[in-house]
Amino acid sequence: MTNKFYITTTLPYVNSEPHIGFALEIVQADALARYQRLQGKNVFFNFGVDEHGLKIYRKAVEAGKEPQSYCDEYAVKFEALKKALNLSYNNFVRTTDEHHIKAAQEFWRECDRKGDIYKKNYKTKYCVGCELEKTDSELTDGRCLIHPNRELEIIEEENYFFRFSKYQKPLLDFYDKTPDFVIPESKFNEIKTFVKNGLQDFSVSRLKNKMPWGIDVPNDPEQVMFVWFDALVNYVSAVGWPDDMKKFKTWWPVVQFAGKDNLRQQTATWQAMLMSAGLANSKQIFIHGFITIDGQKISKSLGNVINPIELVEKYGTDPVRYYLLAKVSPFEDGDFSESKLKEVYNTDLAGGLGNLVARVITLSSKFKIQSSKLANPELAMAVEEMKQKVGKAMQEFKFNEALLAIWQLIAFCDRYIDKTKPWEEKEQSKQVIGDLLLVIGAVADSLVPFLPETSAKIQQQLLTNKKENLFPRLN
Repeated sequence: MTNKFYITTTLPYVNSEPHIGFALEIVQADALARYQRLQGKNVFFNFGVDEHGLKIYRKAVEAGKEPQSYCDEYAVKFEALKKALNLSYNNFVRTTDEHHIKAAQEFWRECDRKGDIYKKNYKTKYCVGCELEKTDSELTDGRCLIHPNRELEIIEEENYFFRFSKYQKPLLDFYDKTPDFVIPESKFNEIKTFVKNGLQDFSVSRLKNKMPWGIDVPNDPEQVMFVWFDALVNYVSAVGWPDDMKKFKTWWPVVQFAGKDNLRQQTATWQAMLMSAGLANSKQIFIHGFITIDGQKISKSLGNVINPIELVEKYGTDPVRYYLLAKVSPFEDGDFSESKLKEVYNTDLAGGLGNLVARVITLSSKFKIQSSKLANPELAMAVEEMKQKVGKAMQEFKFNEALLAIWQLIAFCDRYIDKTKPWEEKEQSKQVIGDLLLVIGAVADSLVPFLPETSAKIQQQLLTNKKENLFPRLN
């Protein structure tokens, strides 16, 4: 079994500042990357920004800026997530990078050589918000389900097309052979139904005189690549394709994180493109839900967009990470509000984890304790059960269940303290406290993927036997 593990998120558009919805995806991916490192894996963690397309071009024009300078400004804002959310990615791709541009053009040539790219006139309904063509079956009252506040546009021009229809059977065969390809199963069934219902070829270019902001189509200066074709190539270009095939083969395939609005593009469109280019398919794709704000979809028009960097400045990195990982379902839509974050902060972090660490460190200061092995079999069993639950949950992308297992152990320790009353300095108190210190060490180790700063602080307190308040209560 290889010790290499490649993980990537989707690339967010730089048409606006980062919001809490995307923070969910990048924090989930970061937790898995950190967990895999703990398992001894050498991890390549890819992140970045998607900088081409019509809506970014229009935003730049609206701001009175050149598209490149506009993208430069917003790319920095997404890079700032690394510090704010304590992310461990080791590659940040921009689709305006020279290496990516060359890779996208070579990928086009590979598909063209396969006979999968052709030119034709067409007319279609187009959602600029999704950067996707829309069929009538994908619309409600003539509007996109994801961007109902946007008017659909009619595109009528001569473009290049990708022979998506050719890959219906290859995709279905691949899905049958790879039963865990898409997680959760409900989303896998959804994409299987989509492919079974028939695939339509789709446009992969735009006329340059109408939309100049894109990667040039090889051998046709009048056309630029459609943004989805260009951006998806980052998953292979990030690990060396096509210039460094040794590096590429070392890391490929990939575990892909994507939101449910990207289901079709990541699990069908991209897989067909990979087949066309003669590349192995992705290893696994995890589809997560959306975040609503106080029960409403995130929307600039509603004024409920929450910047995760500002949230971190107010509450701290680990409390934000904890809420996203523990209190938002990995597979279904979840809700966020500051009042809920405060409640979770006070109950789970200040009153749960923080309180347990403070109690045990305070008690241990009364004794000179050196314990290297858990003496109490009940505690030892509880720790082992926690580790097994965390491992199983992480294999299934159930971040909330992993953290629940850790907090169940925290609650168990609180009950154990109340039952044994080690503050009474009875004969067994020294052993009880020694055991509890070891359990807290195990908790800190298990928290590394989720709350890395907090884990390090707990380990430091265990070394120094000095109590510090991990999470001051919020009013």
